[in-house]
Amino acid sequence: MGVTDDAGPGAYPTLLSPLELGHVTLRNRVVMGSMHLGLEDSRSDLPKLAAFYAERARAGVALIVTGGFAPTRTGWLTPFAGAMTNARAAAAHRPVTEAVHEHDGRILLQLLHAGRYAYHPLAASASAGKSPITPFRARAMTGREVDRTATAFARGAALARRAGYDGVEIMGSEGYLINQFLAARTNRRTDAWGGTPERRMRFPLEVVRRTRDLVGADFIVQFRLSVLDLVEGGQTWDETIAFAHALEAAGVSVLNTGIGWHEARVPTIVTSVPRAAFVDVAARLRAAVAIPVAATNRINRPEAAEEILARGDADLVTLARPLLADAEFVAKATTGRSDQIITCIACNQACLDHAFSRKRATCLLNPRSGYETELVLGPTRRARRIAVVGAGPAGMAAAVELAGRGHRVELFEAADALGGQFRLAARIPGKEEFSTSLAYYARMLKLRSVDVHLATRATADALAAFDEVVVATGVVPRVPDIPGIDHPSVLTYQQVVGEGAHVGERVALLGAGGIGFDVAQFLLRDADESVDHWRARWGVGDPREHAGGLAPHAAQSPRREVYLLQRKRSRLGVGLGRTTGWVHRAELREGGVAMLRGVEYVRVDDAGLHVTVPVDPDDRRSAREARVLEVDTIVLCTGQVSVTDLVEPLREHGVATHVIGGADVAAELDAKRAIRQATELAATI
Repeated sequence: MGVTDDAGPGAYPTLLSPLELGHVTLRNRVVMGSMHLGLEDSRSDLPKLAAFYAERARAGVALIVTGGFAPTRTGWLTPFAGAMTNARAAAAHRPVTEAVHEHDGRILLQLLHAGRYAYHPLAASASAGKSPITPFRARAMTGREVDRTATAFARGAALARRAGYDGVEIMGSEGYLINQFLAARTNRRTDAWGGTPERRMRFPLEVVRRTRDLVGADFIVQFRLSVLDLVEGGQTWDETIAFAHALEAAGVSVLNTGIGWHEARVPTIVTSVPRAAFVDVAARLRAAVAIPVAATNRINRPEAAEEILARGDADLVTLARPLLADAEFVAKATTGRSDQIITCIACNQACLDHAFSRKRATCLLNPRSGYETELVLGPTRRARRIAVVGAGPAGMAAAVELAGRGHRVELFEAADALGGQFRLAARIPGKEEFSTSLAYYARMLKLRSVDVHLATRATADALAAFDEVVVATGVVPRVPDIPGIDHPSVLTYQQVVGEGAHVGERVALLGAGGIGFDVAQFLLRDADESVDHWRARWGVGDPREHAGGLAPHAAQSPRREVYLLQRKRSRLGVGLGRTTGWVHRAELREGGVAMLRGVEYVRVDDAGLHVTVPVDPDDRRSAREARVLEVDTIVLCTGQVSVTDLVEPLREHGVATHVIGGADVAAELDAKRAIRQATELAATI
């Protein structure tokens, strides 16, 4: 998962070649896929959205797709969400389209009807029912309402044209309304809009036909087609191909592939999903149709994109979060600077987790993303000599951004390598992508002439010579006060993951936060899992043999017997990411991990770990039972303590001192907060 550092100009000839779409030529094969940024729902935020898209267009993205806008009120994702339903809305979008066109880019408005995924009581779908991801039960649309909704999509497209958009993307994937009509799982109608595969296709085909009739031939109509539903009752491959042919005949310009419904119990966009894991399905679709096909999901490097296109698996690549991570992805690939790309690590922490929590989306690695008009890192008016102590995520980000503004920066790190907690994360199976972040920071520190002092423990006396000091010394594992905690069987997570300490076959992990889950993965699985093994483990099958691509899971043999324990009575992993926590819990269940909550630690001795646990952890009055976990190794994942020993001595020296990252707050490790803190600090010095 390394980063190519010798790809000069011309290294990606297919990716950067133009593509004819009839009436328009795209300047390259890069599509910025739709992402809801939290800037779509209020017209007052549209100037910020315009600035966001303008940066991507300026850097060379050929085609941008906006977040979803509803064609009707019932189609809102959330109450009063973004919609394209009238001339006033179209006029408000003019600054967005003009900003993109100013930089010779093309932009599509995505038309999305939430259907039963709507988070409001007006929800309506093909059939009555409640999705597992929303609290509202959708009612069944009447036949007349279905017909009116198809017309509303077309009207939304005409309004998009009036707003200056180059086309629309019709969202027919991810389990939204159109997908709900297509799948027997959610379409139980027996009228003209359901009952057979052909009648289930009628609504989306009417949407496309009416759209093309209303907007004319010189307007891009892209359709996001679900090629793998990954849910029971999904479409068969024959149905998918028949539908693709019908879409082509109805006037679709481009087919953009979609993978998985939001309610699917198969991960599709998290870090542990192998790169380009679903490209073979896009290739199969491309072989069946004559119009361009875009591949998507976990394509985050230009090398991977070039390989996909050169092989003929697709005509375009859709990159959403990679262009959230780095607006200059295309420009850097074009000019031989691919080693300077901030590679999306698919952590979801600041993008999708924010979107599903109704917060503005940004990027853990690039806090400027979505804040282009607010977090500005221009040249400094007065260059300062600045020391940054600690080369974890906070320290590396601070050093890179401060140097980028023109300050003279030196970075001190007590360890013999960069990375801090990121270096640990990169060793967790499924998180190998974190190594790309380390490679990026190492490269940028060199390019920005930061003097890096490894294996150097900075002292307050030495640092007193600097104008300002940024303390990013991070954390150390917290050791709880348990009798016998100094027993030789007890190790910290740092010793296990970072130092390679020997771990036995039976292990107890104390602490079930993110670190506990990561260490469990480290003990259960091998790193760099192949795509085939990953597919088998999650039950992703050939859609020609399994409807929706959902196959039986392959049985896994755990490498160790693992207990994951926490003092709290709440569900284990409750603090994990909103869009990733379920994946981690499922992987540990698959690995046979015994998860215990409400645990009281009694002592550690040669017999193992002595605990008491509630008979019923959901009942606070429950009786408790004593247990001895006969384990070989006990790993402490019991939190962290900030390292702040430099702070007071520096302040006594009168040095301007800034404390960021884990040194500031030692709660559950939080690279998102640490990097944002570092970036915001750099913007102010």
